[in-house]
Amino acid sequence: MPCSAVLSGDAIHRREGLAIEAPTDAVLLGQVMLAHFEQLEQYLRGNVLILINLVQVPAVILTGAVAWLVCRPAQQWIKGCVERLPEHHRLDWIARHGSWINDRLVPLVTPIAWTVGLSISVTVAKQEGWPHEVTQTAVSLLLAWLVIRLASDLVPYPALARLIAVLAWSVASLNIVHLLGPTLDLLDSAALQVGSLRVSILTVVRGVISLAVLLWAATMGSQLLERRITRVPEITPRAQVLLGKLIKVTLLTLAVVLSLTSIGVDFSTFALFTGALGVGVGLGLQRTVSNLFSGIVLLLDKSIKPGDVIEVGGTYGWVSSLGARYVSVETRDGTEFLIPNEDIITHQVINWSHNSDRVRLKVPLRVPHDSDLDQVLALMLEAASQPPRILATPAPTALVIAFGESAIELELRFWIEDAQNGVHNVKSQILYEIWRLFQREGIRIPYPKRDLYMHSEK
Repeated sequence: MPCSAVLSGDAIHRREGLAIEAPTDAVLLGQVMLAHFEQLEQYLRGNVLILINLVQVPAVILTGAVAWLVCRPAQQWIKGCVERLPEHHRLDWIARHGSWINDRLVPLVTPIAWTVGLSISVTVAKQEGWPHEVTQTAVSLLLAWLVIRLASDLVPYPALARLIAVLAWSVASLNIVHLLGPTLDLLDSAALQVGSLRVSILTVVRGVISLAVLLWAATMGSQLLERRITRVPEITPRAQVLLGKLIKVTLLTLAVVLSLTSIGVDFSTFALFTGALGVGVGLGLQRTVSNLFSGIVLLLDKSIKPGDVIEVGGTYGWVSSLGARYVSVETRDGTEFLIPNEDIITHQVINWSHNSDRVRLKVPLRVPHDSDLDQVLALMLEAASQPPRILATPAPTALVIAFGESAIELELRFWIEDAQNGVHNVKSQILYEIWRLFQREGIRIPYPKRDLYMHSEK
């Protein structure tokens, strides 16, 4: 039955006084698909699966087997030459891309030899007047595969590279065997009507391909622009991070919009869906959205930036990167903490290098009441002059804080400018120097005193 005759039926036909309901959409779709498959079967039987073509298949397979047997030792020899070539004799390009040559380029020797052999067979067959259509098709398929394989190596993501290679070669092979048009018609005939939008398999495939390509282009473009921005010294680190995130979000959003527009999606029909999505985001993705906006606030209010030394929730380290969802804080022991942006906004954060790299540290101390304060203060200043990280300007100061119940409360204050190297270690050095000097001069560290009075009842 012709497809036009099937698709042009009225809702209800009346013949001889009887009401006959028109076929449903599923029945119509099945009939259309069946008609396309019948056309494909007729094409294969009349043009492909004929004796003159089938007798060429063994020759094509035999040529491939010969190419594999000849090129297998050649591949091993080329790999060995690249690996055994001394470093000082290698070309710069081979030295940088030796692994790529062995892993990617050398395996192509066999299909290249197979293509050359088939091309020679086609030339001989043309001169002798022999049938060569299948051999010519095999040559075209191999050439298309080689070109697509080399082009896909330019994509940095292996999974995406394989997907692009498979899709590109599928389209190329269908075009070579003259089945691209019928295949597109078949995919387009399998369609459903959703409101005013007609959705077919072809539309879905086209949308997925366009979305993948546009997302890859947007990601590559955003990374390129971010690298360019980081090289501009006039832009502060905060502004570099903020501009990079805004560019990435903008390009990804534009890629999604363009991919949906390319398949004929009308965004006015998504008004209700957008409202429902907003409610879902407000309820289910509340923390995620909060972290996103908190990250923007951190970049705008200039409270922290990459390289700052901060302390939050007992975690001490320097900010290695500002992400859209978290702040990466790296400690001196190599541990990296991913702190959500919301916690940075809502909790107390100590920024040791907010306005300046200089940080003042305080070391409390206690000495007995009968100690010589002049000597003790002098020894404390002498201890502060020993560690090389302590700055001479501003000079360290030794202060008397209070007269306690069991000792005199003292405090040593000094400045450093490399808090990223740690603050507790320099405090430890100061305490050790003070202990060593006190031991040399016979000054004791007081112990807590407790007086116990016992009364006996008579």
